[in-house]
Amino acid sequence: MRTIFFPVLILLSLISQEFAHGIQQKPRIIIMTDLGADPDDQQSMVHFLLMSNEFDVEGIIVTTSCWKKSQSNINMLIDILNAYGQIVSNLKVHDPDYPSLEYLQSISKLGQRSYGMDDVGPGKDSPGSELIISAVDKDDPRPVWICCWGGANTLAQALWKVQNTRTPEEVQKFLSKIRVYDVLGQDDAGAWIAKNFPEVIYIRATGVYGWQYSDTWIDTNIQNHGPLGAVYPDRKWATEGDSPSFFHVFPNGLNNPDEVWQGGWGGRFDREKKAGIRGMSAVSGEEEYDPYYMYGNTSEGSGSISRWKNAIYNDFATRMDWSITSNYSEVNHHPVAIVNGDSTKKVLIMNARPGETITLSAKDSYDPDGDSLSFKWFYYMNPSTYKKKVTIKNSTTDTPKVNIPSGADSAELHIILELHDSGNPNLYAYRRIIINVNNNTGVESSKSDIIPKAFKLHQNFPNPFNSETVIEYEIPFNSFVTLKIYDILGQEIVSLVAKKQVAGKYQVKWNASSLPSGLYFYKLYAGRFKETKSMLLIR
Repeated sequence: MRTIFFPVLILLSLISQEFAHGIQQKPRIIIMTDLGADPDDQQSMVHFLLMSNEFDVEGIIVTTSCWKKSQSNINMLIDILNAYGQIVSNLKVHDPDYPSLEYLQSISKLGQRSYGMDDVGPGKDSPGSELIISAVDKDDPRPVWICCWGGANTLAQALWKVQNTRTPEEVQKFLSKIRVYDVLGQDDAGAWIAKNFPEVIYIRATGVYGWQYSDTWIDTNIQNHGPLGAVYPDRKWATEGDSPSFFHVFPNGLNNPDEVWQGGWGGRFDREKKAGIRGMSAVSGEEEYDPYYMYGNTSEGSGSISRWKNAIYNDFATRMDWSITSNYSEVNHHPVAIVNGDSTKKVLIMNARPGETITLSAKDSYDPDGDSLSFKWFYYMNPSTYKKKVTIKNSTTDTPKVNIPSGADSAELHIILELHDSGNPNLYAYRRIIINVNNNTGVESSKSDIIPKAFKLHQNFPNPFNSETVIEYEIPFNSFVTLKIYDILGQEIVSLVAKKQVAGKYQVKWNASSLPSGLYFYKLYAGRFKETKSMLLIR
């Protein structure tokens, strides 16, 4: 039997129990690009290659889109990769994790040759669709992020084949490892995917502009920097509209990409999927799949990217500097943010009670070049559920104090450390600390190691109950699970579970001693499964 304690607020001092979650290893990523449709794909490809040390790159696939309805080769991609090959030895001086030219060439494939869902179905497998299947099928539990810079029909073909050649259980296992960041929606395949596979984390980003560099900045910092800068073209319309897709997955300590509402360099998205987020004006036929649901941009739009733009600019310029020198000491390198002794880039989770003061420490943070560090701690209200001011004392030191408001019961507070060095240009590191504020107590545990045959949400027991009740549920395969409590008005009271869980039977104890009598509801989401039940609290 394995037991997991989940937000158990038994605080007698400052902090109860601290959790960490997010990226532990490099994220796995596949880029799908309609190279040749607009110069911004070439721009984003140069930028991506300079950041390729941060990812496990599983594939680069040349695809079609509403702006380029046919593809016959990957020659443009090969030209950019060859430029990368001229400078990769320099990049490896600054980080040995940069992939070799030979490896990148081996995973560069042509996707669907024709446009949209017309090129999806029997007999239409492509090297790109087969690469996607092979990558997802690897014996690796990490999800694969698929970034759609053009159309999504190569992914659709992969999913079509899996759906039509595997058992339902095998399909669900495959889907559980798929993540999609779709830039603007550039064919009708995205709607088909969202309609047929609603359990997939599917982002359609429409707020991808407004943060970009000026033409002068590009000329000075990018284009006049060696072979890779030489293949970074002038813009035709906009600049690097596709880059937010891999920014979102970039493990810089700012966000967990699976939790799309947190916000980071790639933007911020709603907590719940929305119906009918349409693609670009040149795309037709999506209404055939109504209703389909995707994660869309919040009301911040591109502002959720532009708030970080200085750090994005400096990171890009520095990586381009790396590409033209083999002397480590000539250029700047990223500082390392360490919070409460944690040196990972995970999002940190803490529990607290209303009215407490939480002390954080980043005193172990350091800079590999010996530069001095500047600290900035702030309350990121947008993704937080508490929409009033949160006071942080000593917010420009390495040891701030966060005052938890007395009215923040059941709230989720997002505290950001933005740290930068004194190098030229300044480079940034981040940590996000999420403080769950709650007087209620919940304990989650696994009941047995028997694998259930189907999803099931049981009636809580006892019911009615006086202060504490138990909720049991079953999941037949690994799933992202959320279990939330709502009042009779539909207002969320508390989130008891919000994470990936392995197949099994689970129970959650919930203590509602601080709540008034009344009818409450609990809702379970797990894969495609969704169910709500009611329970009665009687004082």
